[in-house]
Amino acid sequence: MRYISLDLETSGSNPLRHQILELAAVVEDTKQLRPLAELPAFRRVVRHPELVGTAGALALNAGLLQELACKEPNPELCAPTELLPQLRDFLLAQGFKADKKDCVAVTMAGKNIAVFDLGFLRELPGYGTLVRAEPAMLDPAAFYLNWRKDSRLPTMQICKARAGFEDDTVAHQALADALDVVQLLRPFYELPVYKVK
Repeated sequence: MRYISLDLETSGSNPLRHQILELAAVVEDTKQLRPLAELPAFRRVVRHPELVGTAGALALNAGLLQELACKEPNPELCAPTELLPQLRDFLLAQGFKADKKDCVAVTMAGKNIAVFDLGFLRELPGYGTLVRAEPAMLDPAAFYLNWRKDSRLPTMQICKARAGFEDDTVAHQALADALDVVQLLRPFYELPVYKVK
């Protein structure tokens, strides 16, 4: 199976009001594992004419704001209208195929991807025509849930602690967080509950 682990950093939590500041995606092939550092990766910082955000989200992403404010050329910088066309080009270059309607549909993984990231992706020009997520998504929280003790799905930090990561802090940097999701999912590739016949 091939999937992309995708993560966003945003200026707030409301996709109708706030903006994507950074998007990163890494391609994982469960049949041909590579070291994390060698996974095909895509990262873009997104420059908007004006930012709308919450103080907490903007403070969390202070480094990104400095990167966005920098006047030096940055090959990872794009406008919101360029984000999905560039992601599509990356996916096609990695061997993903377009469907009959010329849209690249991919299985996506990420922490809270279905309830957070997907809402922002749907607001981008080209979502659903250039790129779209397959309906089923992979969230590592389901794999690290303690069914007897947890009252809600575990956070990324709790997932990392339960997985035995040396450092369980969350980077809040799109590429690092996308790679953490792959690392959290990898132990489960060889552990099916069912028996293949």
